[in-house]
Amino acid sequence: MTLTTCTHPKTASAPDRPAVGVHATARILAAARGGTTTLPTLDGDGPFELRRLRSHGTQARVCIVGAMSAPLGGDRLRIEVTVQQSAALHVTSAAATLALRGPTSAPATYDVHLTAGDHAQLHWLPKPLICAAGSDLRQTWTIDLAPTARLVLREEQILGRTGEPSGHVTTRLTVRRGGRTLLDQQAAYGPGEPGWDGPAILAGHRANGQLLVVDPDFEDAAPEVQLFGDAPQDGQAVLTPLAGPATLVTAVAPDSLRLRRLLDTAQNAYRQPFTKADAR
Repeated sequence: MTLTTCTHPKTASAPDRPAVGVHATARILAAARGGTTTLPTLDGDGPFELRRLRSHGTQARVCIVGAMSAPLGGDRLRIEVTVQQSAALHVTSAAATLALRGPTSAPATYDVHLTAGDHAQLHWLPKPLICAAGSDLRQTWTIDLAPTARLVLREEQILGRTGEPSGHVTTRLTVRRGGRTLLDQQAAYGPGEPGWDGPAILAGHRANGQLLVVDPDFEDAAPEVQLFGDAPQDGQAVLTPLAGPATLVTAVAPDSLRLRRLLDTAQNAYRQPFTKADAR
């Protein structure tokens, strides 16, 4: 972990003072050994404390524990995960990630890089990201999958804590399979983003999320389009197949509890052995 100090030019309205940001990178490497998955690299850094959990069958399990408040404005955080050929890894987190205003006006960045080799399985299922009032976060997901790799990825965002306005967040999700782009999307919410909470985007809801499943079996039998949730005011989700062996569930809801219920309902609807293990 490194602490970087930068000095901003003087202005008439703000004193000249240093701003400190945390630069940290955590790394996880999962490898198949003797019919199970081992973790030859489990390197936490800065706010990331990595803990081994009890394995589930051949699947290794890791929990990310927050060791300090992060991300704050000016922080540069990164997680790198590599799942080698035939290995299986499940990653979760102990608590929600809370993005807060920092000592500098610079945005925080949180970059997640995931790589899965041939016949590897990666389940990335952290707790939600909460964007507190005044926060400014830029989050990216860069995912590279071998053609036979399988992925379950859940992303949840809560825009503002109870009774407060949303912070600002932009996200970019890029997924490549066999070197070809499978999904590339970007979203932005919060102050300064036109229409972000209007009827065309979140319709006043403050919780949104996605569930991405990439499974080679979908080449033969992909799930059909499905809508989950009967009442728009209580949140809804839609499952759509992608142009490749993958499906994407997109959900919006008034709060985190109803958002998780929608995503869990959609995940259970797959009825695939690969995803049912994570439905608990």
